[in-house]
Amino acid sequence: MRVHVIKWKSIEEFVSEHARSKVSFEKFKESINRADWETINDVQNTFGAADLIGNDRIVFNIGGNSYRLICGFWFGPKMVHLYVKWIGTHAAYSKLCRHNLQYIVDDFS
Repeated sequence: MRVHVIKWKSIEEFVSEHARSKVSFEKFKESINRADWETINDVQNTFGAADLIGNDRIVFNIGGNSYRLICGFWFGPKMVHLYVKWIGTHAAYSKLCRHNLQYIVDDFS
């Protein structure tokens, strides 16, 4: 199934504020545009370093682990929906994890 990213604009805004991330997120977008997912295993086949963290969330390691993207996900009847919840650097993600916020953060609702 095709993948629909909800709040793609949030990613674009992050990239505009973090110019070094542009190429990495462009590669991510290309992979999303080519994706054909039926199960969560397909997500992990596309993004080998993606981690399921529970609460129907997945963390994508972007740019060789320089950036992290937390998305909620839902496999609908015709499309997979990724809901952007949080975007940041690896260091900022580590800080979220120290406070167990990766499961509940929702900066882009």
